[in-house]
Amino acid sequence: MTTPTTPEQLRQWDNDHVWHPFTPMQAYREEDAPIIERGEGFSLFDVNGTEYLDGISSLWCNVHGHQVPEIDAAIKEQLGKIGHSTLLGLSSTPSIELAKKLVELTPENLTKVFYTDSGATAVEAALKIAYQYHQQKKSGPEDRRLFGTVRGAYHGDTIGSVSVGSMELFHSIYGKLLFETVTVPSPAVLHRPDGTSAADSIQHCFDEAERIITEHGDQLAAFIVEPLVQGAAGILVHPQGYLKHLRELTSRHGIPLIADEVAVGFGRTGTLFACEQEEVQPDLMCVAKGLTGGYLPVAATLASDEIFEAFLAEPAAGKTFFHGHTFTGNPLGCAAALASIELFEQNSILEKTQQNAAIMAEKLKPLADHPNVGEVRQKGIMVGIELVARRDPVEAYPTTQRTGHLVTLAARKRGAILRPLGDVVVLMPAPAMPRELVERLCDIAVDAIVEVTESVRLN
Repeated sequence: MTTPTTPEQLRQWDNDHVWHPFTPMQAYREEDAPIIERGEGFSLFDVNGTEYLDGISSLWCNVHGHQVPEIDAAIKEQLGKIGHSTLLGLSSTPSIELAKKLVELTPENLTKVFYTDSGATAVEAALKIAYQYHQQKKSGPEDRRLFGTVRGAYHGDTIGSVSVGSMELFHSIYGKLLFETVTVPSPAVLHRPDGTSAADSIQHCFDEAERIITEHGDQLAAFIVEPLVQGAAGILVHPQGYLKHLRELTSRHGIPLIADEVAVGFGRTGTLFACEQEEVQPDLMCVAKGLTGGYLPVAATLASDEIFEAFLAEPAAGKTFFHGHTFTGNPLGCAAALASIELFEQNSILEKTQQNAAIMAEKLKPLADHPNVGEVRQKGIMVGIELVARRDPVEAYPTTQRTGHLVTLAARKRGAILRPLGDVVVLMPAPAMPRELVERLCDIAVDAIVEVTESVRLN
């Protein structure tokens, strides 16, 4: 009989063997982070039995909560048939059914579904599709090697997705591995120490996007954007009309528009997909995270007929898209996704999301005048609370202080799991989270911010 593993043994093995992503490992070992054993509803439980409210929906992907009976049943039913085969030259029932459902739900010009297994790989596939498309399109081949992106963008951590992102840390470390891009300013106005008005700053960004895209129009293989909200940049919310502006510019110059809906899709901004809010039809769309309700790693890159048809030819022509992953279109993941999508309508998830967004805006109002909160940014249930050492003039906290991280530790003591983006405290409840839990999450965040900023101020 196997002796049960103790929490102390797990802690030691974790420290000895597990290399955690995006985690400073020396500090991690000193903080005794929770070791999660199970989830129930919208809570996580660690190996000591301590309960935590899942305030970031398990890294922005959980939709309906944990142990959802309908999704659990769909996975079990599929497991009784087959856990995995392959989509390389074969197909499977769940992958076909999910593809049809995604085509019905996404912008009407998107008719083809290419499966991958994460947001980064969905973006990687989109970049390669766009690049190859220009070499094979019916109007004649073009050598377009440049990609356009928005300043501060994050599209994943593979080499291609890092290239089209503009996270300074990534580029300083991996710069020599990356391909060339052109970047337009982000119109998500934060602070304007030069006295420029918000309207003038936004107009400048619109004008610069037009100038840069026009200048490089015949070189751009694609332009990629996070619709409405730049997530990992600190929940930067774009002004109304910017997405549509990019669509008009890229259409004018024959540039495929890639909509990275990995973080903003599946209800996070208040509609199923963010593109809907400006009636934009991209040429390629990347989805992941909430696709399976946060259960399993399935992602997809959707493409228009025009893009897809450039890859149709006899095998000898060499126009095949030579890209794929072992677990592409995994049947268990596709079954989970189908069950999750059905729950959106069955449980009126989008209506709940809009209600939760209003609750969060009201509950976070006390932070508007807080001396150490530079800005509270919100779109739907995506919230970023920017912490600053001083508001006027704006002064950031020293990065070595890790103020945002200190807030997550304070929230953890109060029973909630948060994860910051630097000194931006992120709240990202699951779309289906009940009202009372959303209110509790906001209260914990406010209390944790007050505690930490007062403590830092006194020191």
